[in-house]
Formats: sequence, C-alpha cells, structure tokens
Amino acid sequence: MPHPAFTAGAVAVVTGGASGIGHAAAAEFARLGLKVCIADIGEERLSRAAAQLAEVAPEGPSAIMAMETDVSRVEDLQRLEAGVRERFGGADVLMNNAGIQPGSALFGPQENWEKVIDVNLWGVINGSRVFVPNMISRGRPGLVINTGSKQGITTPPGDPAYNVSKAGVKAFTEALAHELRNTQGCRLTAHLLIPGFVFTELTAQGRSEKPSGAWTPEQTAEFMMRRLEAGDFYILCPDNDVPRELDERRILWAAGDIVENRPALSRWHPDYAEAFADFVRKSS
Repeated sequence: MPHPAFTAGAVAVVTGGASGIGHAAAAEFARLGLKVCIADIGEERLSRAAAQLAEVAPEGPSAIMAMETDVSRVEDLQRLEAGVRERFGGADVLMNNAGIQPGSALFGPQENWEKVIDVNLWGVINGSRVFVPNMISRGRPGLVINTGSKQGITTPPGDPAYNVSKAGVKAFTEALAHELRNTQGCRLTAHLLIPGFVFTELTAQGRSEKPSGAWTPEQTAEFMMRRLEAGDFYILCPDNDVPRELDERRILWAAGDIVENRPALSRWHPDYAEAFADFVRKSS
C-alpha cells in the first residue's frame, strides 16, 4: 500500500525542486494528485519546472506552486512555509532536497565550507524546524524526506565539506525520526534518501550525456517511492555500477574502522587495500 500521506489533495513541498532528483520526486507527487510546491533559486528555472509539473498534475496549474527560496536563509524558509499555508493550507510531505557540491579542500577557502554547510545541512535543519511543527499539528499522515549521500556515511577523501554536511543530515534525520515516533499523536515519519550515482546538474560536471553507470533522477524517484511504500527509513539507492551488496560492504568496512581500530579511512590506505578487496569478495 502507498504511504498514507500520498493521497489526492495532500500537499508536498520540495526544495531543490527545479531540477534533478527534486524535480523528479515532485513529478511523482503531482501524478498522484498531490498539490506540489517547488522551492529553488532562479525564477526562470522555477517557472519552467512548474509548467512541466502542471502538465502531469490531474488538476493542472492550480495544483502547482513555485517560490524562489534560498534554504540557507531561515527567513526564506519561513516565508515559504507561510506561502504554502496561504495557498494550500499547509504541508503534508516535506522533501528537504536542495544541495550543492562546488568542491572543497580541508584548508581551502572558509566561504566554501560555510556555503556548503549552510545549504546542505542548515537547509535541512531549518526546513524541518520551520515546517514540521505545523505538519504535526495538522494531525494528518505525513512524510519528511531528507536527501543525504553515501559520502555522508563512508566519507571518502576528496570533498570534506560535502561529507561533513551530509553526515550531519544523516545524524539529524535519525534524531528527527526518533522524535516523531515518540511524539504523541504525531502521524509523520522521517526518511533518509541516500542516492547512488545520479546524472543531474550537480553531478554533470560539464557532461551533456548521462554516463552509463548513472541512474536518471526519474529512476531514483521511482525507487524512493517504492521504498517509502515498504516503510524504509534508510532509502539506499543502487545505480548501474554499484549494487546494494557492494554499498553494504563499503558501509560495513567504514564502521569496522572504529570497531577494529584501523586507521581513519582505511579503505583508501595502501596497507589495507588487499584486506578491503578480500572483504568485498566475501559478499559474492
């Protein structure tokens, strides 16, 4: 059975909804008859995305709303929440999906770190803190979906600011799920979306054609909907290169660094290359 929040006339809000995974998820919600508000930056991008959603929404443009929003600014999110209440009466589904990945270095510019953490982490924290209290008070079935990353779990070298932001999203979403299930009368559930390699504006890096190993945003959104139906909290997405079994071994090895007292990020340590390869082979 679909999640009870996915009923015609319910209201979904998707940040980062003008493109990529956010837009694909918004389209899934719109097809089900939900009223949808997408939030993003860039008026032209938003207008184009809203028009596309209106084409698949049973009620057409009347069911679609778009608002330019910088999720790093709590006042923008407060304005978004007030606008959704004014237009649609409130939110039932919140997808905190907006994210950036400009690249970072450990001792690189401070502003790069601040921008990534403000959007990727504070955008999720503030989005949840602004929307969820009123979602609870509506007394209706609801969902909060926060977009994380495998890089927030296995924390590979190369982009530490992004890893820190997404590790924070994981910890915050786990705390949110615990809070919701222990709040009397609350009918909301929280979920952590963990995409695989998805070809989006964020990951294109100048490429115009999808790499063979990547999923499309639509594949990711479809997978998310199936796993929400199954009740998953951790929505761990595969892609065309990495099956779930390999993700599981990588995640287990990362946790084993603590348990086995190995060096940090031992998966990338030359002294542990053979041991990691053996560990992965044991899953097959």
